[in-house]
Amino acid sequence: MTQSIDHIVIAVADLDQSIRDYEALGFTVIEGGEHPRGSRNALVVLADGAYLEIIAFSRPVPGFRWWQVLDGAGSGLVDYALLPADTLDVDLARTRAAGIEIDGPIDGERLQPDGTRIAWRSARPPEPDIPFICEDVTPRSLRVPEGKARKHANGVTGVAGVTVAVRDLAASVARYRALTGLEPLASGGVPGLGFGLVQFRIGRQMLSLTQPRGESCEGLTRHLGRRGQGAYAISFYGPADRCLDRALAHGARLEIVKAL
Repeated sequence: MTQSIDHIVIAVADLDQSIRDYEALGFTVIEGGEHPRGSRNALVVLADGAYLEIIAFSRPVPGFRWWQVLDGAGSGLVDYALLPADTLDVDLARTRAAGIEIDGPIDGERLQPDGTRIAWRSARPPEPDIPFICEDVTPRSLRVPEGKARKHANGVTGVAGVTVAVRDLAASVARYRALTGLEPLASGGVPGLGFGLVQFRIGRQMLSLTQPRGESCEGLTRHLGRRGQGAYAISFYGPADRCLDRALAHGARLEIVKAL
């Protein structure tokens, strides 16, 4: 088993409106269910097995970072998860041995609209410049449906990459090395755009770490100030290059890139 992106989390203020808007963007959206903490979600499941989790909260959850970011900065991307390379316990031990602080295993569950219980375990770093790890307890097909749910009118087939905003590029690169066991594919920056860039590749998915340099990268700096470190933008494989309407995406920066 190899690591890959399991899912990407978008926290929103109004789940029902978000479902309608993501359908307007050309995604097939299905109901997820309810969590014990008082949140409810909907899913956009992709052909590559990854999915978007669109989540809303019916009550405040002060100790939970996703709710804190939503409450303080509004709707948008809040996190993403990897599947373990081996098992959660093995990955957790290896990550800690490499000097990374990470909490877990943490039991999670939700009830689908038909009452079916879905369960998983996760391990979560206190600082979200790196992703959390998620492993199924019940069959994965319950949490990540198959079939027609994975077909989308906009032609999206899978996750091409996640761009992650970080405050200390060198420190976060070291943490990704420890978490994934991989070396960067590329490093440097784009002249004139004001940010540093280091990229890791997991299969067909690119993880791009970015740190602003100076005042010429105001959007990234503003994001770090308002939402903190973590997922900044997502790209999907699809039929043609285009950026998706950020208002309909409820604050998430999403784009489609043509698979080469």
